[in-house]
Amino acid sequence: MILDKIVTVVLPAYNAAQTLEKTYNEIPFDIVDHVILVDDCSKDNTLEVAKKIGIEHIVHHEKNQGYGGNQKSCYKKALELNSDIVIMLHPDYQYTPTLLHSMSYIIANDVYDVVLGSRILGGGALRGGMPIYKYIANRGLTLFQNILMGQKLSEYHTGYRAFSGKALRSIDFSLNSDDFIFDNQMIAQLFYQGFEIAEITCPTKYFEEASSINLRRSIKYGLGVLGVSCQYFLHKRGIVKYKYLGKKG
Repeated sequence: MILDKIVTVVLPAYNAAQTLEKTYNEIPFDIVDHVILVDDCSKDNTLEVAKKIGIEHIVHHEKNQGYGGNQKSCYKKALELNSDIVIMLHPDYQYTPTLLHSMSYIIANDVYDVVLGSRILGGGALRGGMPIYKYIANRGLTLFQNILMGQKLSEYHTGYRAFSGKALRSIDFSLNSDDFIFDNQMIAQLFYQGFEIAEITCPTKYFEEASSINLRRSIKYGLGVLGVSCQYFLHKRGIVKYKYLGKKG
């Protein structure tokens, strides 16, 4: 715990057998109370590795439900455990678990309810191996989103995220997509509910075992991002209403 707040780390896993143990071993258990792994019907032995290393809470999807569907199970289980702080950490070791302290304390001290680990702050994305086309797309999409959503985030596309229990309970994430666009819809929901989002610099690591999406799915994701930004713009101005964005809290 931190300041009597329950801290839970959620691991949305798909074919993460090679990197799961390394990721788990670097989680700072001096502050973390629960670890939840959701195995999205992996084709490798992710489930067996999770049991071997002693992960406390394991949820297994008999059928692949997608990246967004995986997160829905993660957050639902975390809220069932009455978590006050929930951090999503990818088990592919692309994001360092050593930042869990910093992200958790920002929320525990009631400074912000949402913290993102940004790969763009500090300028280390390309040095860390981010492909140039992904970097350019990231910067272009982020600029478009900031303009339409009236924000100033350095990036919307990081998978390293921490939330207060209050923030998660304020939105209906079950209405979001089961695909990768889930992440952007969550940010839109949180902004619409009036939450401010903090960012901290996060080192970037790209390597063969790290998860990634191909060019076709990247294009689909990019178009989805544009769509979410436009929907937020229209919804906030009352021009068109979208159910997943909901009403002001």
